[in-house]
Amino acid sequence: MRFTTEQRLDDGVIEREFTLGEIPGILWTPGSASAAVPLILLGHPPLGLRKMHPRLVARARHAAADGFAAATIELPGSGDRPRWAAAERARADLRRALEAGEPVSDEIVDALILPLVGEAVPEWQAALDALLSLPEIGGPVGYSGGVISVGIRLALVEPRIVAAGLFAGSFVPRSMFEEARQVTIPLHVLLQWDDEGNDRQAALDLFEAFGSKEKTLHANMGGHTGVPQFAGGTQPGSSPGICASARTSNG
Repeated sequence: MRFTTEQRLDDGVIEREFTLGEIPGILWTPGSASAAVPLILLGHPPLGLRKMHPRLVARARHAAADGFAAATIELPGSGDRPRWAAAERARADLRRALEAGEPVSDEIVDALILPLVGEAVPEWQAALDALLSLPEIGGPVGYSGGVISVGIRLALVEPRIVAAGLFAGSFVPRSMFEEARQVTIPLHVLLQWDDEGNDRQAALDLFEAFGSKEKTLHANMGGHTGVPQFAGGTQPGSSPGICASARTSNG
């Protein structure tokens, strides 16, 4: 991990950009921390870190206020990273189906999501290795937001992640439901009830499938980007629930 920039934000949070091999990322740490702090990994949709930065830094500030560091990395095929021809074809197929008012087939969802999960999860684990080697970062670790299928796979295969806040706002391959049944960590799931790009029943079925004994579904009226102001504290990355669950899971 190589840090490339550092700045102190107006609330004292320290923001550092880094590269991990060819993967760009950002780390935010509370400016007042005197000891190693727990960590939240901030997932996000594949729109690019530059475009997502305003929302990511807002979530990181919330995490820092709760005494957590926060970090994110650029997803494969996003931002300035090389494009995948297969992913571009899958996105084009998705756009055609949506514009035609046709159902999105399992084949399109699989082609769009499964390769991303397969590439992104090992990169998140490599980033976690590097982040936990820093003296200012300790455990426990939570995961928050992002493409929900990435969160499912991480929650299943990464034992260092002890709690997760997930946003039910993206397509989920059928095979991920079986993985969800094997997830047992505490979960906080945010659902926008009128999300135009999300199958509400599929989101509810996925929530039911999770094997976690401690799981909460927080639903609000409105579309994909219409999370109400009063629910800000329940958004992935700023959730008191995930912070409390992470601390509790760490004993």
